Amino acid sequence: MKQGLQLRFSQNLALTPQLQQSIRLLQLSTQELNQELETILQANPLLERDEKNADGSDAVDTFIPASNAPEIANPQETPRTEEAPVQENFNDDYFEYGGNTRWDDSNAGNDEDNDYSFQEAATETLHEHLLSQLKLMPLSERDQMLALLLVDAINDDGYLELPLEELVAQIAPEAEVDLLELQTALKHIQNLDPAGVGARNLSECLALQLRAMEESSPLLELTLMLVEQHLPLLAARDYAKLRRVLHCDDETLRQAQQLITQLNPRPGNTFSSISSDHFIQHEIIVKKVKGVWIASLNDEVVPKLRINQIYANILKRNRDSSNQYLMSQMQEAKWMIKNIQQRFSTILRVSQAIVDRQRNFFEHGEVAMRPLVLREIADELELHESTISRVTTRKYMLTPRGVYELKYFFGSHVATESGGACSATAIRALIKQMIAEEDPKKPLSDNQITDVLSKQGIVVARRTIAKYRESLQLPAASQRKAL
Repeated sequence: MKQGLQLRFSQNLALTPQLQQSIRLLQLSTQELNQELETILQANPLLERDEKNADGSDAVDTFIPASNAPEIANPQETPRTEEAPVQENFNDDYFEYGGNTRWDDSNAGNDEDNDYSFQEAATETLHEHLLSQLKLMPLSERDQMLALLLVDAINDDGYLELPLEELVAQIAPEAEVDLLELQTALKHIQNLDPAGVGARNLSECLALQLRAMEESSPLLELTLMLVEQHLPLLAARDYAKLRRVLHCDDETLRQAQQLITQLNPRPGNTFSSISSDHFIQHEIIVKKVKGVWIASLNDEVVPKLRINQIYANILKRNRDSSNQYLMSQMQEAKWMIKNIQQRFSTILRVSQAIVDRQRNFFEHGEVAMRPLVLREIADELELHESTISRVTTRKYMLTPRGVYELKYFFGSHVATESGGACSATAIRALIKQMIAEEDPKKPLSDNQITDVLSKQGIVVARRTIAKYRESLQLPAASQRKAL
């Protein structure tokens, strides 16, 4: 076979660095975006956060026109882009993005759903709470040391994770700690607040809380016997056998059951156990303005960036080849500011499109959720489905009904007898509502729920009802039966 050289023209799709950055920023959560910005701000002297003026007033906002920002379209269909040269007049080339929202606070009094309260999470962890109490106890140095070892083995729910025998084996042999000493130290911890902490299982946790109650009564003694010896029977709702072993009637057993439901099976969950990095920060706020549901950006999460004017003036005065580094950093700073604007602009557009389609949800709740797929939003906004997926992942919306991830408003659907469709979220809400309103003595089975929905024109298989019920963490009918 003869070898030769041929010249052939072809077109290849490629992502420009600016578009790559735009796509990457779009898929980041707010926390990840802030971390990315901190890294970029430290590396690029031309980019800086917009701080308040010396007199305390806010800086004048200068926004980039949306038409100047790179549109995030199908990443497989890259539009033609040219790198913009550094402009002559740097004073006019001052960029800042501070969140151009569609909500005017002057209209806040038009509707009653305008104020959202914020509840701060507990700042003290369970371990810190226990240690602060141990310091006040008159214990010897050795007992304090053993108690600290046990506190370290307690999980965030308040339970001792490892058996005492295993802890004895883990302690250094030269310490010469025996099982009795650890049991004594555990008793000290189990007397601390919250009641039930340091328990090794659910039965012991509930018993500790019952023993911490000041008033003693026959009902309390019977309940204590129930949680210590017959808790599996209560979990199985075997009331007939419970009446026989406890020698009580239905009313007494019902009162004991009600007393148990007032206890906390996870005594440590009232304390902070996660870092602030895991707190959800919403990018979108949804409010009803003059009868219309409007989505707006949360200004608190929108980074306010600008070009450093000192370096910009240096570039303006010295435009020779020795300043190539600063010119490159200037171009990257412009890209970052434009891409930040494009990110939040795209999030806002997608959010408003979702709100327009799910307005019945905001009016009536989950039962009014309509079926929605990514392609429906993508077609309206002329974006790719992958872009909609990036926008709706780990981006959150604050509404009068709570905080929801944007992806929450999308979901599967089932057919109705009329030829329409009902969203899975609405079906879950109906199941939850029916179970909440059922007769506890005669709970609805999955087959009965299927029949009720069928009468409403919603065709759902029994196994689908079971799957939705389990996703709501609702037990089966046999487990919901009450006295």
